[in-house]
Amino acid sequence: MDGEYTNKSPRPHKPKQFAPVDFEVFAGGVDPSRVSEAAHMSAHALVHHGRGSDDPEITRRLVELADQQGLEAIAEMWAESPARSLPGALWRLYALRAATQRDPDRIAAYFASGKEVAQVSKVVAGVAEPPGASEMTDMADTILSGAFEGDFDVALERFAAFCRVVALGQTNHAEAAEAGNGAHASRLTKNSHQLIKTAEDLEHAAASWRRGELD
Repeated sequence: MDGEYTNKSPRPHKPKQFAPVDFEVFAGGVDPSRVSEAAHMSAHALVHHGRGSDDPEITRRLVELADQQGLEAIAEMWAESPARSLPGALWRLYALRAATQRDPDRIAAYFASGKEVAQVSKVVAGVAEPPGASEMTDMADTILSGAFEGDFDVALERFAAFCRVVALGQTNHAEAAEAGNGAHASRLTKNSHQLIKTAEDLEHAAASWRRGELD
């Protein structure tokens, strides 16, 4: 992941530009049917390495993996895996954290808009009140940390709940923007539907993990 070598000279790694505001890169996308063996092996190795250690430094490094390697490197490993698989679920966890970090103010606005209706999901997501930008980034780090040092299925369900609250907030923003900016409203509505799909995939993955069937 650190780059390929040609004539012993390293090729600089250039992280892929990621537009997280609308979650268009990953949310609810259609996954190819073929998943490489390497994707599954690397996902299993990462999860079990993290969960097998009680060193907080290892957890921190795993949480910040995309920061260190670039989200493009994570995408190359797992983005094409089926959503309801271990590598597919890990990709969504990392991508959701990256999305939240990239524009926490806007994500916080969506979350704040959706939280009063989606009370149960708000509680499951576990965002501190009031849900501002720093609370969003802290929540994303905490959930991803929980995937390695807590219950993996709980981490999946917390990010699923987060998706549901944000999706509802996007729907509310879309309704408010409909009269003045129909194109923006349409995009928000589409992204809301994609996030709901992502939430469903994460919830399904959590249930599979509990049954010992998430591969």
